Amino acid sequence: MAIVEFNQVLMSNAEFLKPFAITLTRDTEAAKDLFQETLYRALANKDKYKVGTNVKAWLYTIMRNIFINGYRRKSKQHTIFDTTSNDFLINTTQAVTVNDAIGNINLKDVQKAIFKLPGIFKVPFMLYFDGFKYHEIADILSEPLGTIKSRIHFARKLLKEQIERF
Repeated sequence: MAIVEFNQVLMSNAEFLKPFAITLTRDTEAAKDLFQETLYRALANKDKYKVGTNVKAWLYTIMRNIFINGYRRKSKQHTIFDTTSNDFLINTTQAVTVNDAIGNINLKDVQKAIFKLPGIFKVPFMLYFDGFKYHEIADILSEPLGTIKSRIHFARKLLKEQIERF
């Protein structure tokens, strides 16, 4: 395939990449950068394109790989440097006493509020609180997934109202 033909094919299929870039990045500026990088890589690797293959799929694969590699690179680079002085730690002989009484009172109030919930809300909420996932609760209670989600939502809402009273 000649360079001119490749460029025409590339430009005719490039507009489909913009919505995909926005979907991946969820940021218009980052999507523009991703779009531009994808077109650059496609042009730089035009010799790897085989005539007859789906151009859109090839471009989508390039874009997805650039995004994934960038995401992995950024996740490894999140390093926080603490440059504050630690002078306040020198010669600290103060003892700290923890007061669990307030925490225990609040915990008892929350437990009372949970047990005041109607059974239809309490059972799914307690299962969720114990660490079960929504679909597991739906299987245990033989209820639709949406019903379980709404019951847990309403249980939280009722608990919030009851706890604010304390």
